[in-house]
Amino acid sequence: MEALLGPGAVLSDPDELLVYESDGLTLFRALADFVVFPTSAEQVAALVKLASREGMPFVARGAGTGLSGGCLPAEGGLVISLMRMNRVLEVDYDNQVAIVEPGLVNLHLSWAVGPRGFYYAPDPSSQQACTIGGNIATNSGGPHTLKYGVTTNHVLGLEVVLPDGEIYWLGGKTRDAQGYDLVGLFVGSEGTFGIATKIAVRILRKPQAVKTVLAVFGRMDDASEAVSAIIGRGLIPAAMEMIDQLTIEAVEDAFGCGYPRDAAAALLIELDGLAVGMEAQAERVIQ
Repeated sequence: MEALLGPGAVLSDPDELLVYESDGLTLFRALADFVVFPTSAEQVAALVKLASREGMPFVARGAGTGLSGGCLPAEGGLVISLMRMNRVLEVDYDNQVAIVEPGLVNLHLSWAVGPRGFYYAPDPSSQQACTIGGNIATNSGGPHTLKYGVTTNHVLGLEVVLPDGEIYWLGGKTRDAQGYDLVGLFVGSEGTFGIATKIAVRILRKPQAVKTVLAVFGRMDDASEAVSAIIGRGLIPAAMEMIDQLTIEAVEDAFGCGYPRDAAAALLIELDGLAVGMEAQAERVIQ
């Protein structure tokens, strides 16, 4: 493996391996025999072929922010860390497509395209640390899935290394790629079908206007009914978050945001879109 990857790309010291024995849920731990850091699809493919030939189990790892143990080496073996494959390779602003590597931190893509007025919509709560490759594996979403969907709704194509070490491209750079939807099959498969090494994603233009509405309720059921009423009127907010009284009190104790402590529930509603009509849309939500 050192011959394949070069110096400093293979860990085998037990103390160094401890860093990779858990993900965000530290309740479960598993120690790998080796952790490796490839920098290209060809290196990933060579590692997969080597592991298969030697009968060594392997698992891919991104930032390790997950809470399900998906990146843990349950049977020892090899952890293939993709954190050094973290570049934005190409951005086509006219067609709103970016080609990125799996180790790119989710939020860093929005930072990269932000100066041109674009952003990447999927926003898991760990977006400051989680990787797009990890988002692919788990089909991650966040508060804005209500309007913009989850990761699979923004992935156009994938370069993948399959369990036999072969490299394939699935999908393309448009939403109308011919053939079976193998991208949809791959996204959310938790790494069981292979390892993504390049990812073509949609980037969106930033909305002209954003407006937030806070509503408080005397009963949790009333807040739930308000959500149904908003959607039922054909309004699709960018995000809606319901907060119960226990959470309100915890937030106030920690941050003092100004939420009314006596409310049984609060509803945070974010609207985005064209500046023209934004106030009217907010008024409809309030009604």
